[in-house]
Amino acid sequence: MPILLREEDVRALLPISEAIRALEQAFRAQAEGQVANVPRARVRWPRGALHVMAAGGAGIGYVGLKAYTTVGGQARFVVLLFDIESGALVAIMEADMLGRLRTGAATGLATRYLARPDARIVGMYGTGRQAATQLMAVCAVRTIEEARVYSPTRERREAFARRMAETLGIPVRAADRPEAVAEGADILITITSAREPVLRGAWLRPGMHINAAGSNALIRRELDEEAVTKADFIVIDARDQGKIEAGDLLEPLERGRLQWERIHELKDVVAGRVRRAHPDQITLFKSLGIALEDVAVAAIVYERAVAQGIGESLRLLEVPLAD
Repeated sequence: MPILLREEDVRALLPISEAIRALEQAFRAQAEGQVANVPRARVRWPRGALHVMAAGGAGIGYVGLKAYTTVGGQARFVVLLFDIESGALVAIMEADMLGRLRTGAATGLATRYLARPDARIVGMYGTGRQAATQLMAVCAVRTIEEARVYSPTRERREAFARRMAETLGIPVRAADRPEAVAEGADILITITSAREPVLRGAWLRPGMHINAAGSNALIRRELDEEAVTKADFIVIDARDQGKIEAGDLLEPLERGRLQWERIHELKDVVAGRVRRAHPDQITLFKSLGIALEDVAVAAIVYERAVAQGIGESLRLLEVPLAD
């Protein structure tokens, strides 16, 4: 009998550190061929779109899908999780918070493997619904001493800085210029809905690590061409999905300044097949948000819910008794 888990359940059951651990195990399983990931598909109509993505396998113990609609500026998310042995539907989850946690966890995981061990200062572009978990995840994998944040609206960036300083216990400063975020930073995060670049290559210096996590559409990009081509080591969560969604990479690819053969997948980084070569390299993680991440964290939420007796049981898709 499946259980229904709501936003407040997901929030209570999934610490960011556990989300990072779940993704690390999932990408290692993917490197070993034990899970599969299907790129996001979209059904569009004049006022909105339906987005569907699926993943899973023996390496996780579950298969599942996330579906969501975007209509009139509103998004509604749900995850269906199935047991791989029985095929039974085991959970239906409201998945807004789950998506924010898994997107942050992907940034945290990439930062763990790609940022310099001595990274201490984080700069972030964006203060929207996805921003908090990005900063939380980076602080979970590095000893961060200071964060800076920029968004175009002064009141929003200052409010976000105050809130995150209280949450994380570190200085979080609101920058009044976008270039000030990058000055002296070791790690940069872009988590915006911008159609035009918010991070410019002119602001980068050797040794930086960049997490570009906001764009998953060809018509949107957060990094200018120079920022991408300055990166010595580029990683993406799924190359096949990137070919239909990675707007940040489109211009340098079309101009011949970047080739897909130079872009590594996160699974291979986690498996130790490729790695940062030296401390002065600029590293870039292009995060799209893939179904494997959703299913991996959903599995953790479900197992913790069962262990703690959380969730509403549903009579749904029950196997009929034999005659």
